[in-house]
Amino acid sequence: MLRPKKKVMPGYLLFIILLQVTISKAQPESTKIADSLAAVGRHNTAIEMLQQENPKSVSILLKLAKFQQAAGKTEDALLNYRKVLVENPDRILTVLDYGELLLESGKLEQADSIFNNLTKEYPTNAGFTYRLGLTREKRKDSTAMELFFKTIQLDSTHQGALYKTAKHQLKTGKSNNAISLCKTGLNVRPNNVSLLSILGQAYFSNLQFGKAIKPFRQLIDMGESSEFILEKLAISYRQTSQVDKAIKTYKMILDINDANSAVHSNLGVIYLNKNEIRKAQQHFTMALLIKKQPVDREYLNLGLTYKRQEDYRSAYLSFTRALEENPENERALLEQAIAADAHFEDKEEILKLYQNYLNNYHEEGRKDMLSLAEYRISELKKEIHMAE
Repeated sequence: MLRPKKKVMPGYLLFIILLQVTISKAQPESTKIADSLAAVGRHNTAIEMLQQENPKSVSILLKLAKFQQAAGKTEDALLNYRKVLVENPDRILTVLDYGELLLESGKLEQADSIFNNLTKEYPTNAGFTYRLGLTREKRKDSTAMELFFKTIQLDSTHQGALYKTAKHQLKTGKSNNAISLCKTGLNVRPNNVSLLSILGQAYFSNLQFGKAIKPFRQLIDMGESSEFILEKLAISYRQTSQVDKAIKTYKMILDINDANSAVHSNLGVIYLNKNEIRKAQQHFTMALLIKKQPVDREYLNLGLTYKRQEDYRSAYLSFTRALEENPENERALLEQAIAADAHFEDKEEILKLYQNYLNNYHEEGRKDMLSLAEYRISELKKEIHMAE
């Protein structure tokens, strides 16, 4: 009896199958190691390991994107998200991650396009609508607030949208609306710091000082004891005749910033009303001494720290504040021109700033600073002439 030949798998085919099995086993192992590295902050090492994988599966590309994002390699992360989406355009979570990274990195037009498409495809998804609102807000688009209100229509407890809308209502003088929105959110998340702050401020704005105390007190108990919150709480205590609590709160502010002249003045008034004259005198004196101290040096130093970080806009603003405090601060006047030179494009205006310094200090200014100003004036005049 004739028997059919047994089929023998060709050697090359067997090799390919074995290779695929080996790769499929190796990849999960490598991703586990990469996950462990990333968990302890070694994102770059994890990235290098995953980049050696070939071919790269979708999960590998997505892990790469996450690790690159954490390591500040935004463009690489965006590229890997795009690679995944080219082949898998229906991966909604990946689209969302891609859009959020575009938003985070300031690529607002692209982010707008992503979230706008998502809201059209999923019109009842509150999260997509909210993210489109965040994008429009950054673009200074007036439709942003409409989108935040629409988010609440879709999800009445959406914390982010409730904060945005409550803050807007407070800012536009609609304190009662702000209170209602905050209460809605706090019913779900009673410790939402942002909503507690707006709620306290809204009650304060309504002159409902007794009601303002509770959210402000809750914030402080949670460790959110900023000067702003403490000052509002202290005033609320004073307005409700809880003088001792007001004193204690004002002293908490001084523990943070003992050079707060307004707090010393308020304590002086309280002690004067309590007929504790010596304490009142001490605080009034401190208030006067603090107000007499020029703070131009502090603004100058702050500006120099911004300059070192190459944040020239903030540096310019700090040097300007220094000059407001003391118009005769030579260093601040020159540094203002240097910061403007690095940040702004209007060469005519920058030239005026250098010229202003030279006009004020050409006779008694520091030689090195005068030389720098003269050099830049000369160069700017050439640049302006060449541009004509």
